[in-house]
Amino acid sequence: MPQSIRLAVSQSRTLHTNASTLSALSETTHAAARKGVHLILFPEAYIGGYPRTCTFGAAVGARDPYGREQFLEYFHAAADLGDTPVGAGEQWVQRRLPIANGREYRGDGTREELEKVARDTGVFVVTGLVERAGGSLYCAVVYVCPREGVVRKRRKVMPTGSERLIWAQGSPSTLRAITTVIAGVKLTVAAAICWENYMPLLRFSLYSQNVNLYLAPTADARETWLPLMRTIASEGRAFVLSANQCMRRKNLPLWIRGDSLRHSEAKNDNSFAPPEKPARRASIVTKTEDNHEITWPSPEGKPPPNVVEDQRISHSFSPLRHSIVANDSDQNTGTPSPPPRPKAIRTLTGDNHEIALPIMKDSSVPGHASAIDDEDSEDAEAVKPLPSFGRRMSTLKRTEDNRKSAVSMPDGSSIPTDSSATNEDDDDFVSRGGSCIIGPMGEILAGPLWDIEDGGTLVVDVDFEDCERGRLDLDVAGSYSRGDAFRLTVEGLDINPPP
Repeated sequence: MPQSIRLAVSQSRTLHTNASTLSALSETTHAAARKGVHLILFPEAYIGGYPRTCTFGAAVGARDPYGREQFLEYFHAAADLGDTPVGAGEQWVQRRLPIANGREYRGDGTREELEKVARDTGVFVVTGLVERAGGSLYCAVVYVCPREGVVRKRRKVMPTGSERLIWAQGSPSTLRAITTVIAGVKLTVAAAICWENYMPLLRFSLYSQNVNLYLAPTADARETWLPLMRTIASEGRAFVLSANQCMRRKNLPLWIRGDSLRHSEAKNDNSFAPPEKPARRASIVTKTEDNHEITWPSPEGKPPPNVVEDQRISHSFSPLRHSIVANDSDQNTGTPSPPPRPKAIRTLTGDNHEIALPIMKDSSVPGHASAIDDEDSEDAEAVKPLPSFGRRMSTLKRTEDNRKSAVSMPDGSSIPTDSSATNEDDDDFVSRGGSCIIGPMGEILAGPLWDIEDGGTLVVDVDFEDCERGRLDLDVAGSYSRGDAFRLTVEGLDINPPP
């Protein structure tokens, strides 16, 4: 007899406040319930927000005050679920933690609102959120049963890249799968958040628990994400649901765009505007025997004779800045002029030192920029990057007035590198989505959903006996595992199938 239920993925975007985002979640879930959906997945960091494009004013060895203000806004936008920093596990789930005098519950009410939505709709809700506990933030996922309320919460064990600055690491014990019965179908459900899915041992810890519904809320809109989801579904012989946000730059939460919500009435300025960049220091250029240049700041703060200031693009997206520059002829200083320096690619480090490399005039050499033919050209369409050495790099483009820069990312989105972005940029996608549903043989059942910012919901009917049919020839945690030779242990986590 088929073991069929209806699953859904919502490609929803974070709104400007938690209240409005929770309201949107409720509307989406009620609409899904009217379609007969039994379980719905929302994206990573849906509540609280994924801080896409934010720098938080941080560079290696330095943090700017405006970045701390931005983090303060993000910290207050996160959801307080009433858990402890370490994670109280079942004590938190069962509401056994102490409650402050005069309060009905721990936290800010987000948990209670999610439980109400699930209870009112009869839909099992799984959503990503940013959780505030103590003085730290965690990227988390909550499982909300319409009958029992929140039955489990897990925290991302390995934040990716710059996420590590703002999100703490969660405990591997939260990777424990849950079991539930929906419409008479027994499910073993677990979630891996975003690039946790690139961790083979983490994936195997979920396969070992005999998961048949694998959830992958994400912020990754790259074309490589769909093949990964298909691999996981085929590898684990499980249904895979992946939800991502789709968002245009103009719809980023206000605290990302620089419009402070809490300070808008108290302050009449831009709370997150980066400080004015100090004027570039005068520098002395030293040329090595092999025609490389090293630029050092002038000790007196004044340019020595025969040193001419270079024009370059300045952008705050990265502590390293690249540009192509060419010296003008020296002014009449009364001293003989040295030979003109060749054009060079210069890198400005975070402490304002410069390293200049000559541009090779042989454009046939792979990975090297060729010289600019027009000596007076200042309106180049693109600034050529340093040799990539096989690494795919973003493209930096500038307009003729040299005031607007943007980085084109590999996933097709673009990010402004300064605060001069115009309304035209506001319609650019910072995330194109890509939500999808995959079957246990790796087949695409729905999606990927691209460029649908609002109202994007994928709904499919599935038969969970298909997972068992797939085990005929592949059970990576059982008959295909060679458990006598290969073993995985995870500290604090029982990877045996849950009862």
